[in-house]
Amino acid sequence: MGVQFAWNTQPAGGVRLETFIPWRLVQRGSRKQIITPLDSPQEFVSEAAREWEARAAGQDSALLRALGLAHHWQRILDEERAASVADIASAEDMDVTQVRRVMRLTLLAPTVIERLVGTPDIALEQVIRRPWPSCWGDQIDSVAAPGNYRVFGNAAC
Repeated sequence: MGVQFAWNTQPAGGVRLETFIPWRLVQRGSRKQIITPLDSPQEFVSEAAREWEARAAGQDSALLRALGLAHHWQRILDEERAASVADIASAEDMDVTQVRRVMRLTLLAPTVIERLVGTPDIALEQVIRRPWPSCWGDQIDSVAAPGNYRVFGNAAC
């Protein structure tokens, strides 16, 4: 990718000048930035590749997107802009069961959310389908022991 400039005017001596400027358009957050080479085209390619890898690594995981969506839906219910989960499901063109599973993420303890988001290989489906206890203390204890997928009883919090 790049831009080639050619001037129609002939400088002294009748030599036509053309300049090629390699560049790559990279999106950083909500703005776009043009990246140009520092010294040579090869350095430009490697820099652009590094930027692309850094951008791919910084993208939100499915778990983060689901957490955001769950809290958004909870806010809609709290503000009474929707009467029920069924209304949200029909508006989002989703199954009611799936909306309920995602909304269960709003009941997780903040410490549990931090630990789950900090785990690089966690799958959203594992978190959604796991039987979480209602008490935050029990949730934290269950995350402290990895692989602990036991069903919790009616422990008083």
